[in-house]
Amino acid sequence: MRFAVVAALTGSFALSQALLSFLWVASGGLGVGFTVTWLVTKVRTSSAPVGDDGGAQILASVLIPFGVYLLAEAMECSGILAAVAAGITMGHSPHAHWQAITRIRRTAVWYTLQLVANGSVFVLLGEQIPSIVAGAGETVRLTGHQNPWWLGVYVLGIVVALAGLRFAWVWTSMMVTFFGMQSLTPISHGQRWRVVAAMSLAGVRGAVTLAGVMTLPLLLGDGAPFPARDLAIALAAGVILMSLVAATVLLPRALRGVALPEASHVVEEDRARAGAAEAAIVALERAQAARLALVSGDAGSAADPYAATTARLIAMYRQRIDPDPAEGATAARRHAADAVDRQLRLLGLRAEREQVLQRGRDRRITEAAQGRMVREIDLQEARYL
Repeated sequence: MRFAVVAALTGSFALSQALLSFLWVASGGLGVGFTVTWLVTKVRTSSAPVGDDGGAQILASVLIPFGVYLLAEAMECSGILAAVAAGITMGHSPHAHWQAITRIRRTAVWYTLQLVANGSVFVLLGEQIPSIVAGAGETVRLTGHQNPWWLGVYVLGIVVALAGLRFAWVWTSMMVTFFGMQSLTPISHGQRWRVVAAMSLAGVRGAVTLAGVMTLPLLLGDGAPFPARDLAIALAAGVILMSLVAATVLLPRALRGVALPEASHVVEEDRARAGAAEAAIVALERAQAARLALVSGDAGSAADPYAATTARLIAMYRQRIDPDPAEGATAARRHAADAVDRQLRLLGLRAEREQVLQRGRDRRITEAAQGRMVREIDLQEARYL
């Protein structure tokens, strides 16, 4: 897109120069994003201030993508790829030194920023729709068509082409990954096509498309209006709207009566939970062994509160690994027991929160204590939800 815009602005295009520029734009952007993010992460990890409540770390995570974008653009590289590389690097950087409350707050901050960014694009589009549609109609007439309804024909053609590309891509991807899981729950050949159709219809967003098309310059180098800019924005908006309507109407019909196999991520998550519990057991046993090596007497006996607490926690983790080892409970029974446990825990937590709020209204606890206790209950409820 960048090379197309440059060609429109300058009126010239050289393939060999474009290929070399493309290599620099791509590799330079990725390199800037990775290097700067890695350095900042290392500095933050080694020099975290004492008593930091996480605000500085959250602010750094927000500013890094903007910083690498501006730096890459100043070096005539891809700021978008730099921001992408920064995000991937931050995702793979160790967060063990972060406090749990910092991770929770960072997630809330980023969720809000993502919502604002996605929403602002469509707000800008809605604000420009009247003038864009009027300008696009004039552009269509300049191309030889007298009826601006040709815009609908163009939009329909683009949607059909995108649907075909998406269908081919989803079919290839799912044949390689998802449909290889026949050992879990077989899926009929007829339902495969419906699953692929549903996957092709789902996931329509449009924010990236609008953000890209709205970066088209307003004017050429000589001050003339950029050709067909309003037409491009109108086509992008039309494609997004038609795709959303098609997904709304067709997706429920495509999914009706389809039995999907158990997703692999569910099995992987269960294994990860069991592995985490085993790691916790090893850590507790090592701590108990280290304490036994330092003390003597009744350490490790049932009367020792340290030993009793360690044994209770280890039993809890073993229960998480195998909830019912004696009876060999099936996966269905375990899921049913987990659902009942979650339902009862949520019931109890909501009763707790109501009692705390009532005590706060009656001035029997301070406002700070009420806020702290409600937050603890909210975090537990969010976990079980």
